[in-house]
Order: sequence, then structure tokens, then C-alpha cells
Amino acid sequence: MPILVTLDAMLAARHMTSKQLAARMGISETQLSLFKSGKVRGVRFATIARMCAVLKCLPGDILTYQFDAADMEVGDTA
Repeated sequence: MPILVTLDAMLAARHMTSKQLAARMGISETQLSLFKSGKVRGVRFATIARMCAVLKCLPGDILTYQFDAADMEVGDTA
């Protein structure tokens, strides 16, 4: 998956634990752990917005895109 979750770096920069972030966001530590590991199939924009509000960051600070030409299909123009 070319989308990488870089939340650990932002947590370290903010001197915050996953447990603290989960509590401030109002989600379970399990949900946050699944997000951090990239094992979720989808995430709501509202969840990302709440995470960014708590961490005072932008979505690009916790998610990155790593281009991989192998992920592109032949003839794909997207």
C-alpha cells in the first residue's frame, strides 16, 4: 500500500503517547493502534480531522504517499 502512516513521528514530536491521543480523541487504543499499523481498510475524514486538531498538525504530517510504479496498471490515466 503506497499510503504510509507516520503518526509515531508526530506523537514523538508532540511528546504524546498513543494512549493520550486516543483518550483526547475519544477512540479506543485498539482503534488507534490499527490505524497506526496501517491495518484499517478505511478511515473517516472526521477521524483524521479530530486527530489533526488534537495534534495541531496537517493530514500530510501523519500520512504520506510513496509512489510505486508497480502499483499503476497499464493504461491507467488516474
